[in-house]
Amino acid sequence: MSKGETETRTYLFRVVVEPDEDRWHAYCPVLEDKGGATWGYIREEALKNIREVVEMIMGELIEDGEPMPEASEKEVRIFSEPRVLVTA
Repeated sequence: MSKGETETRTYLFRVVVEPDEDRWHAYCPVLEDKGGATWGYIREEALKNIREVVEMIMGELIEDGEPMPEASEKEVRIFSEPRVLVTA
């Protein structure tokens, strides 16, 4: 890595999406204490929303210089190289 470059990491978080009366509830267990929960009227909307919430929380942690969440590999996997995630 050259001087001035920052190390890029890819974080893969486990999320839970559950039906909740007339909507879907989505949360990221590792980030729940930082506001890592949301909802949507359909499952796909809840998944889209939780992705945005997780990205926002991680951006705030980076901006504030706070440590990244530490958890078991079941909850979060960290890669030192870029990855592409496709959910089908």
